[in-house]
Amino acid sequence: MTVVVRDLNEARSFFSLLNFEVAKALVISGPVLSNYMNIPDLEADHITLVLKGHTPRFEIQLLHYRNPQPHVEPHPENLCRTGYNHLCFAVKDLDQILAKLQAAGFKARSDVMEFNDRKLVFISGPEQITIELAQWTKPT
Repeated sequence: MTVVVRDLNEARSFFSLLNFEVAKALVISGPVLSNYMNIPDLEADHITLVLKGHTPRFEIQLLHYRNPQPHVEPHPENLCRTGYNHLCFAVKDLDQILAKLQAAGFKARSDVMEFNDRKLVFISGPEQITIELAQWTKPT
């Protein structure tokens, strides 16, 4: 999954609280990548984050456009639309991770609820994308 962000530090901080670490950081540019992504004169910071200790490998990539300026989604928090909706992470202790995220300034978008043998909560992530945390309450 790739997330385009305007604030790299905020995005890195958010995902580090979910146990991601930087595996690679570089600047992408040039005609080959511009052509591949169909973005003229592309230049962007490209950060690959890897979930620590997870097999198989799970990555989130952050793109921070230097050129051109990205188009801003007008309502990224609205889940009643087509396309990307949200990404869910399984966690062992939802309350602990939620408290850690909130202490760092990230906000819950919902109250914690129980549904389908899980405790669930929506969080506002970088660029107001929706991240869900899920803790199974019964063994799977």
